[in-house]
Amino acid sequence: MTKPTDDQLAKLGAAFDGFARRYKLADPDGIGRSLNEIDKYTLRFVADHPGCGPTDLARYLGVPTTTASSATDRLARRGLLQRDRVEGDRRAVALHLSPEGEALVADLVAAYRGLCRMMLERLSPTERDSFIGMITKIVYHDD
Repeated sequence: MTKPTDDQLAKLGAAFDGFARRYKLADPDGIGRSLNEIDKYTLRFVADHPGCGPTDLARYLGVPTTTASSATDRLARRGLLQRDRVEGDRRAVALHLSPEGEALVADLVAAYRGLCRMMLERLSPTERDSFIGMITKIVYHDD
């Protein structure tokens, strides 16, 4: 396989920069504006894995356990996350969303899907499948 050219790297960098400005930073309704990215990912992970522990979260996020614990502390203080002690192991904690956290995650997911819809609507059905395939290959290709 050949190496990417400097021109290709520059074009991809510019495209990613534009992509981030247009889509990642887009939050027309202000949903989640007061949350950082780790907090958003934490809420979504706990929504998909109720009862998980901070170690599970840290492994998913690829961060130290202390970072995951800080995120759960922030979210618990805001009333979005509940930390319950696991019966039989006083040191273990099971994470669950509060009703407010569940509502926020539903709004975040809806907003995210709206952004994805907006992106994919600009492509033909064939281009959509190709784009999704390429992105998936890049994200899940481990060397």
